[in-house]
This record gives sequence, structure tokens and C-alpha cells, in this order.
Amino acid sequence: MVELLNGLFGQYADYPTLFIALELIAVIFGVASVLLASKTNILVFPIGLISTAIFVYLLWKWQLFGDMFINAYYTVMSIYGWLNWSKNKEDSKHQDHINPTSQQQNERLKNTDDQSTIQVEHLSKKDIPILALLATATMAFVALVYYFRPVINNQFSFDGAVLGLHLFTWVDYTDMLTTALFLMAMWLMARRKIEHWLLWIIADAISVPLYFYKGLTFTALQYVVFTFIAIWAYYEWQRRYRVQSNAAYA
Repeated sequence: MVELLNGLFGQYADYPTLFIALELIAVIFGVASVLLASKTNILVFPIGLISTAIFVYLLWKWQLFGDMFINAYYTVMSIYGWLNWSKNKEDSKHQDHINPTSQQQNERLKNTDDQSTIQVEHLSKKDIPILALLATATMAFVALVYYFRPVINNQFSFDGAVLGLHLFTWVDYTDMLTTALFLMAMWLMARRKIEHWLLWIIADAISVPLYFYKGLTFTALQYVVFTFIAIWAYYEWQRRYRVQSNAAYA
């Protein structure tokens, strides 16, 4: 048991106390944000912003640039999602004011769930090209970052830096994949698409062993929790969509 604990947490012996505290805070706020997202609570975005901002700082210090890019993108998309969800909520209130039938529908949803004013949707065909472009651009960008990693680690100097695809490891290729999955999922989440949870499930599950390998045990455990929450949240959003549909035809 002692050897197992040392294997999981031994690397933290060399970490500054501040970094450990910041990682734990980021993990707590990250889990809270996913739980809020599962309930379509708009607070998911301000809570998530705290987590992603901390991780951007930590990942920069740890020189995990692919992961840092993910969290920087999360920060931007959280602001976009916050605006999008707020607009949807205001549109629902406006529709309630001019449409008594719509008001009855939302009242029925409120009796079922307190956060029903956010309307969820299924993925549409017009989303596919955007997702394909986002995935391609993301993988290309992360590959470019890792290609020039020797220069970045050399204080952005080309002196003595060796470049080449042969320097890529399986971690780098896996990081490219998970980055693309996470970015697509975050975009779909901001658009209130149910299928974003499927991408979270896949990416979270891949990230668990990846972060254990990188020595970020608390972050790896966070992704274990994320995986289970995402599975539950997918069915929760499906349920919410059925309630919306039933209310619309009532």
C-alpha cells in the first residue's frame, strides 16, 4: 500500500506547496463545474473559468503546452458559452411573456427540474463541418507546438535545438487526440448540444491513464470523476430533452 501511494503521490514531494494547493482548488472547481453542467446550470461557466485559469498557469509552469492550450481554449469558450446560455435563457423568458403556451411548457419543466430554462438540443448536420474543421485545426496546432517544443524549452532559441517528428512520443499523439476531442466537446457544450457528453466520456477516459503517466495524480483522479459524471449527465440531458419535447406537444 505504501509503495502504491508513493507511486501515485510521490512526485508531489518535490512540488511547491502553492502548486499542490492550486491543483487541488482547480480540481474541486472543475468537478463542481461538470456537476453544474449536468444540470444545465449556467453557473457552470463562471465556476469553470476559475478552474481553467488556474490550470493554464500550472500547465505553463509544468511545460505541458498541449494541456495548457486546452484550458486556454476552455477559458475562451466558457465566456462564449456563458453568453450563449444567457441569451437562450433570456429568449425563453421573452417567449414566456408573449406566448402563454410556452410559459405553461416552462412551468411544467420547472416542476420537473429547477434549471429547465436552458433548452438542450441534438447535434445537427450543419455542426459536422465545423467539428471537422475544429478537430483538424486543433491537431495541427498541437502538433506544431510539440514540433517546436525543443525551441520553447530552450527559452525560444533555435541554438542547439533539434527538431523532427521522430521526437514525438505516444503521449504527444494521444495529447493531440484528446485536445481535439475536448475542444469539440466544449464547443458543442457552449451550443447546448447533448452529444457533447459522448466526446467528454471518450476524452476523459483516455485522459485518466495519460495524467497518471504525467505524474499529475490529482488531475488524473479528477478525470476519473469526470468520466462517471459525463456518463450520468448524458442520460440526464437525454431525459431533459424528452421532457422539453413532451412539454412542447402538450
